[in-house]
Amino acid sequence: MYDFAIVGGGIVGLSTGMELGQRYPDARILVLEKENRWAFHQTGNNSGVIHSGIYYKPGSFKAKFCRDGCQSMVAFCQEHGIDYEVCGKVIVATEERELPMLETLYNRGLENGIQVAKITAEEVKEIEPHVSCLAGVRVFSTGIANYKQVCQKYADLIQQQGGDLRLNTKVLKIVDTPKGQVIETNQGPFEARFVINCAGLHSDRIARLNQVDPQAKIVPFRGEYYELTPEKRYLVKTLIYPVPNPAFPFLGVHFTKMIDGSVHAGPNAVLSLKREGYKKTDFDLRDFTEVMTYPGFWKLAAKHADEGIQEIIRSFSKAAFVRSLQRLIPEVQSEDLVPTHAGVRAQALMNDGKLVDDFLIVKGEHSIHVCNAPSPAATSSLEIGKAVAAQIPTPQHLQPTLSV
Repeated sequence: MYDFAIVGGGIVGLSTGMELGQRYPDARILVLEKENRWAFHQTGNNSGVIHSGIYYKPGSFKAKFCRDGCQSMVAFCQEHGIDYEVCGKVIVATEERELPMLETLYNRGLENGIQVAKITAEEVKEIEPHVSCLAGVRVFSTGIANYKQVCQKYADLIQQQGGDLRLNTKVLKIVDTPKGQVIETNQGPFEARFVINCAGLHSDRIARLNQVDPQAKIVPFRGEYYELTPEKRYLVKTLIYPVPNPAFPFLGVHFTKMIDGSVHAGPNAVLSLKREGYKKTDFDLRDFTEVMTYPGFWKLAAKHADEGIQEIIRSFSKAAFVRSLQRLIPEVQSEDLVPTHAGVRAQALMNDGKLVDDFLIVKGEHSIHVCNAPSPAATSSLEIGKAVAAQIPTPQHLQPTLSV
């Protein structure tokens, strides 16, 4: 009998397991991951950015967790020798119509308690000499990190605390019992007093296996990237973002210096025809049918038709993708970019067509389900882990540590 069973071995699941082990040193903790390594999906394919929290609605989980997570993630990387760099970023307006939105973004940064500064086009060029813009906002706390290393350290710490880590273990069924829950998997059954669902792209399905309705469905969006050729990396010193469309949940194509020295350009955001669909040709009939028969998707598509069409065009036309990047750095040419790996974002969508804008945490009788944790979940993972652990009732036979 395990005290806590966590479904999902991405950065949120592992952070939660680590936090529970620190709170309850005598707890028996189990982490189940269906893939053969940790951080296989969203965590292992993200942009590696330590986000500041400037974009998120003041008072939201995203704003608070990201602002605090930005600091705690840097501290964690320092403590454990994980590769990171606090390089800062610039958000730039390239058209007159974007200047009011840039001002709004600056004010939101101040509201969220983030160190930001308005900078002129000339001051932007001092940071990023190849950028063309009208004005910018500098965000000092943004950084980059190796989140695969972070996840491996989380896993190592869980094991040191006595936790049981199981790869290649897919959850098939969850059954309530008088003592808790039986989790049936391809590797046999496991019994636990409390289940924590951090299954990312499959979090809504795991919730429903546990008879919990999250009131939303995961819709997968693929983000496709190009990479600057090594001889063109000099064009980008830090991170360069456009002013995002406030009505659209994605940040627009941008330039990101990675922790390995490479520079990624993107992503766009297109519907994936498979929840784990990293290629344009990936297709899963169940995943596709679920989206196509979901009223919320069609309401979303109608609302954002123009943006959606532009994203699809960028997906199939490198020239269109390059034109979007040239708004930021005019010097970039098609031959300077080569395709690199894509990521898939697990975005929760409600039946009325509204995207779940914040992290979504849903409680069951003997379970808790993290049903929307896209970006900035990696940045916020330590804070999400603390928040999830704080909502779990203390088992009668366990005493929390005095420091909690």
